[in-house]
Amino acid sequence: MTRAASLLARWLAAPGAVAREGAREGPRVALWVALVTLLLVAQSLLVWLTAAYEHNRAQDAVEEVAANVSGEVRRLLTRSVQDLQSLTWDDDADPLPWPVRARHQLQLHREVARIEVRGPDGRILEVASSPWAPPLFTALPRSDLSVEADAACAAAQRNSAPVFSRSYFVPLGDGQGREVMDLCLPRLLRGQPVGFVVASFLLGAVLDAVLPAGQAQRHELSFIESDGARLVRAGAPRGQGIYRAERVIDLPGRSLQLKVDSVAGRPSLIPTLAVALVLGLSLALFGVVVLLAWDMRRRSRAERALAESLAFRQAMEDSLLTGLRARDLEGRITYVNPAFCAMVGYSAEELRQLQPPPYWPPEHAQDYAQRQVTRLALPPGERGATREGFETVFIRRNGERFPVMLYEAPLVDGQGRHAGWMSAVLDVSEQRRVEELSRHQQERLQATARLATMGEMASLLSHELNQPLSAIASYATGSLNLVESPDDQTLGMLQQALERIAEQAERAGRVIKSVHDFVRRREQHLESIGAHRLFEAVMPLMRLQARKSGTRIELAIEDGLPPVRCDRTMVEQVLLNLARNGIQAMEDVPLERRVLRLGAQRQQGRWVAFTVDDAGVGIPPAVAARLYTPFYTTRSEGMGLGLSLCRTVIEQHGGGLDFESPWPHGGEGGCRFRFTLAAVPEPRSLTEPEPTPPS
Repeated sequence: MTRAASLLARWLAAPGAVAREGAREGPRVALWVALVTLLLVAQSLLVWLTAAYEHNRAQDAVEEVAANVSGEVRRLLTRSVQDLQSLTWDDDADPLPWPVRARHQLQLHREVARIEVRGPDGRILEVASSPWAPPLFTALPRSDLSVEADAACAAAQRNSAPVFSRSYFVPLGDGQGREVMDLCLPRLLRGQPVGFVVASFLLGAVLDAVLPAGQAQRHELSFIESDGARLVRAGAPRGQGIYRAERVIDLPGRSLQLKVDSVAGRPSLIPTLAVALVLGLSLALFGVVVLLAWDMRRRSRAERALAESLAFRQAMEDSLLTGLRARDLEGRITYVNPAFCAMVGYSAEELRQLQPPPYWPPEHAQDYAQRQVTRLALPPGERGATREGFETVFIRRNGERFPVMLYEAPLVDGQGRHAGWMSAVLDVSEQRRVEELSRHQQERLQATARLATMGEMASLLSHELNQPLSAIASYATGSLNLVESPDDQTLGMLQQALERIAEQAERAGRVIKSVHDFVRRREQHLESIGAHRLFEAVMPLMRLQARKSGTRIELAIEDGLPPVRCDRTMVEQVLLNLARNGIQAMEDVPLERRVLRLGAQRQQGRWVAFTVDDAGVGIPPAVAARLYTPFYTTRSEGMGLGLSLCRTVIEQHGGGLDFESPWPHGGEGGCRFRFTLAAVPEPRSLTEPEPTPPS
């Protein structure tokens, strides 16, 4: 600038010399002129920006006042509505009479000028006026200015909620008037609508109540109509109209429009402000460059971390053995992991394109599709609400069907919306195979236990068979002797001997068949059989055991018992095991007390209870706690499977096995085992309930 001024002065004094020097300095001057021009433009722009900034700051201040005042108006009216709600309660809910409560509310709320109680037909029943303001409706009666209040009460009755009316002008006797807005609240008596409570609000008093301290001289506040007409005002005498702000205040049923006008004019410029702005702009530009560099570096780190996270998640999903499947709201597959593809034998692209899914078995495809349609018909909030797993059947690409356990949950996107379903699929075919193997092993174990039981009874069975075989041999020898000298009496004796031979042979056959049927593995065969026949089948073996130990057997079967439906061989084995246990339990008691009582009686109408009572020493509590545990026994020669198998057999028949110890017999202790079997049902009405097994 100094160099350019010097050239300019010299040119005025000596134009020729300066012209030659100016020719040499021309490019440099042009640069200076360009620099000065740029600086002037920059400073002019900065000055304009400064003025705009000051203008925006003044406008923001007005906007802030408008926001604060509108919030205060809303809070004031909301608090008034909440307090006035107490005037709509039942009289029984408040011991004070309504006029006292109304006056109390008018004392608290200066913006409320009048409170009315109206009946269901809108007729005014009671009135309370504010002590802080002149009474309303002195120049004109209330009936002439009740249109807006009636409309608000009609809306309040429809919505069962408080409703504000439109504002209206109420003239007063002094030639002035008030802008009023009514609030109508439904009134309830013991929960039933009985009328309304109408409160008249003075809009001017509302503005006075919320006008911020210190703002009255700087801003003009007013409520205006939608066309800009002023209803009421407060604050400064008049705003400049330069900085203005308007807010809409939403109220129940109506809205108010608030206008704030500042008295401030346009801001003045400070001479040093441009320099400060230049320095500030330079520093700001440098800071922006630094922030951009830092932000780019941070963004690069975030993108790298995101890529690593996505790669880790992909690797984790690819390594899972559980199949993952995502479906949209229409049931189409949007994502599957490699484990699911390997499970069904289809690629991810094939699964996304094929519809219906190719892993649905043809015989179940219609049921699966209907289940999906049913779920889509549910409201959005109930779709996929359950997270419980369920078992179903899928088909592999090679046609193999396999069971799967499916766990499904709602799939929610980043905006919290329900976008579909996420499923976890477990192939349980191996688990089912292990369960089937376990079942076969259990069956073999039961067969082994039956063989072990028969091993314990081998000596008893041989003795039992020797008796009928010896009798057969004796009767056969006698028959041969009778044949040598036949006569009429001899023929009769011969016939009787042959009948005894047949009876003993049948007895031996029954013993052998009972052992054979019990030991061999076979499917359960149910038949209807009477209780007496079950006892008859095992009584020979029981008596054999009883004779060896000196035990008496007493049998008591109730008359008229219905037959039971059971697997005869298995139930006979249960009776035999319980009887043997009872006989063994009495080995240490005196002979006169060794009595085994067997019985059968009807219980609860549709059940037959079988009992085996002994007079032994009973079962100690420690043994009773583990009585049915497999392989638990108190005898050195036992396997501990008898009672466990007995309970399993009875439960498979739908009954129950329990015991009571001690069980008194003539004042002495003992034990009773009881199990129940369902009787063959008799014809009954359709409304008769199904029997339940007794505990």
